[in-house]
Amino acid sequence: MTRALDDQLTKYLTDAHSIEVQALAQLRKAPDIAGADVLAQAFREHLSETEGHEQTTRELLEARDETPSKVKDVVMGVGGKGFLLFARLQPDTPGKLFAHALSFEGLELASYELLRRVAERAGAQDVVDAATRIAGEERAMMERLEEHVDAALEAALSEHPRDELATLLPKYLADAHAIEEQAIQLLERAPKLVDEPELESVFSHHLTETREHAELIESRLRALDEDSSSLKDAALRLGALNWGAFFQGHPDTPGKLTGFAYAFEHLEIGSYELLSRLADRAGDTQTAEVARTILGQEREAARTLASAFDTAVTASLRAVGVTA
Repeated sequence: MTRALDDQLTKYLTDAHSIEVQALAQLRKAPDIAGADVLAQAFREHLSETEGHEQTTRELLEARDETPSKVKDVVMGVGGKGFLLFARLQPDTPGKLFAHALSFEGLELASYELLRRVAERAGAQDVVDAATRIAGEERAMMERLEEHVDAALEAALSEHPRDELATLLPKYLADAHAIEEQAIQLLERAPKLVDEPELESVFSHHLTETREHAELIESRLRALDEDSSSLKDAALRLGALNWGAFFQGHPDTPGKLTGFAYAFEHLEIGSYELLSRLADRAGDTQTAEVARTILGQEREAARTLASAFDTAVTASLRAVGVTA
């Protein structure tokens, strides 16, 4: 049993290392497309931290006579470059970069929270200490990003005169709808994978909310006389971001799925922070109110997922035959 738990700890460490590889691929280029000095500086500072995170996870593996997974590192490294390509293809690169960076930090934070819990059960204090420290730095980066949401929107809108805001708003709404449709697909699948009543309840409850969110956004698009082509275009744009790379490198265990869902909530949080502010500027109070209502529910869903990390780890270990 101890050996099996140690093996799972090693897998979580290799997962953490591969995620850092993807983070480095993104952070080395992010300052060039951030569009705002404060965001660029935040990315540069976090690049230095992330280099340390990669080194720490590699050293922890080496201390266990293990090495990083070359396959996972390649997959995640390519995923990082794909993320940047996605951001560059958007008409508002700084805004998309902000939302997806917030989401990726959420993925890293969740990964280290899960890693710490596995390490505690394995009695690996060196991993507990490292995971706690790195999680704190990831959380601090998320807070810095959220402090700069106005700067991200300013940079995203810098090339658009004020009279174009009414034209841009439907595009932001369509992107939000596409994200909600992806969330629905994730949440419909999740309860079948976790085999844990508490997690099933969390996913099922938020699925109901998410379907309501998609309907609310669609109603705002109809109110603005937008046709279905806007939704199709947004779905195609979002399809350029291959979140599937995450699942290629990480098995669909309850822990990994919960961590991924937590990250996806922060993609939605970043998107609705931007949408609510754009709607305010465009004078569309109804859309702004809808965005803020949904934003509050997404934040609550993220908190609920975070509170379920202990349960997710227990279910993950049980799924591979480890009960310690």
